[in-house]
Amino acid sequence: MKIIGITGGVGAGKTKVLSYIEMNYRCRIIRADEAAHLLYEPGQECYRKLVGLLGQRILQADGTIDKAKMAGVIFQDQKLLEGVNKIVHPAVKKYILEQIAHERAKGEAEYFFIEAALLIEEQYDKIADELWYIHSDVAVRERRLAESRHYSAQKIADIMRGQLSEAEFRKHCKVVISNNGDLEETYEQIRNVL
Repeated sequence: MKIIGITGGVGAGKTKVLSYIEMNYRCRIIRADEAAHLLYEPGQECYRKLVGLLGQRILQADGTIDKAKMAGVIFQDQKLLEGVNKIVHPAVKKYILEQIAHERAKGEAEYFFIEAALLIEEQYDKIADELWYIHSDVAVRERRLAESRHYSAQKIADIMRGQLSEAEFRKHCKVVISNNGDLEETYEQIRNVL
């Protein structure tokens, strides 16, 4: 089973790429954000630590973590953000490693894909056999984010400023998939690589 990390800037089309792969290949796909949300649930690894760090103010009436409240708290305080990252990132990586072991034992998947915004920063190259960079031109990404997520130009600029440069993505990734609009061209690249 080959392990492939998928990354790219916001709006690059990682979801479309992974949807195509999921429908056409024997694989397992884990999105790091979704794994983190599982670990936020009561009784899971991160729940008690996050409530301990951030307090009851992040909880909903039913005792679950309100992700919007949590985001509002941590993005105003760099120390709290760092504290949350120290709790969540190692737990997500541990969860992903457990899932890789599980899939290897089952022996059914040819590929295991890990999608994460911080794939490079969190050193997933030590886990994956190779990293893929899903690339789209900035103007294309801006248009997609404005249309699909209704983000303002300012919000888009703020998010992009916080992400790695194209040169940095390219330096760390073995495969670059260009995804500027014609999905059939994108899918052809994926078929050629796989």
